[in-house]
This record gives sequence, C-alpha cells and structure tokens, in this order.
Amino acid sequence: MKDLKKYYLIPATPEEIYMALTNPITIRLWTGEEAEMSTTPGTEFSMWEGSIVGKNLEFEENKKIVQQWYFDGQPEESIVTIKLHKDKQGTSFELKHTNIPDEAYTDITEGWNDAYVGSLIDFFSEG
Repeated sequence: MKDLKKYYLIPATPEEIYMALTNPITIRLWTGEEAEMSTTPGTEFSMWEGSIVGKNLEFEENKKIVQQWYFDGQPEESIVTIKLHKDKQGTSFELKHTNIPDEAYTDITEGWNDAYVGSLIDFFSEG
C-alpha cells in the first residue's frame, strides 16, 4: 500500500471547485460523464461511469472533502482527503490519498494528474 500527497494550483475560487466536485450536474460539465454525488456523509458516489466509486465521509463546505475509494479485495480503507486553500492565483488543491494498492499506484497517480485534477484545471482555464 502506498500514499500520495500532492498540491495543485487551479485557476478558480475554492467555492467554484467545491461545487465542481460535489454537484452531479457540475461534475458532468468537467468530466463529460454522468455522476452520482451527494454531500451527505455516508452516501455512496460514482464518477466516470463507475471508474471511481466509494463512500462520502465528511464535508466542510468550500474547504474539505473526505471520501473512501473502493478497490476490490482491499483490506484497508483507501481514504481521499481534498483540502481547498485560497491562493492569489486561484485555489491550492491539497490532495492526500492513502492506502493505494501497489499495483494501482501508477494508474491512480496518472489519473489524479491527467483525468481528475487535469480536467478541472482545463475546465477552469477555458472559462
């Protein structure tokens, strides 16, 4: 199991990014895919046609999202914590993803960089 901690800079406000991550309609705008999402702790979510699935654990509006991501047969919970910090150039997106299965680490890291945060950066850069 491996952990990932990374910071990204996104050219949007924390409020815009929080909405983009928690509202299924807004998620569809930047992913191009249907999503199931709620800000109610304990609810399950699904993005990218089920490529990312898990359970919502905690929300602090415009500041923090904590989720459990599911990996088949994994004994320990894989926890994703996203913290949003206001920055002069937009928002500092702080990511911590724990207990990533070794065999999935490269794919997950590339997914964060290219598909997940990469798509958010592209979406807000075009706006």
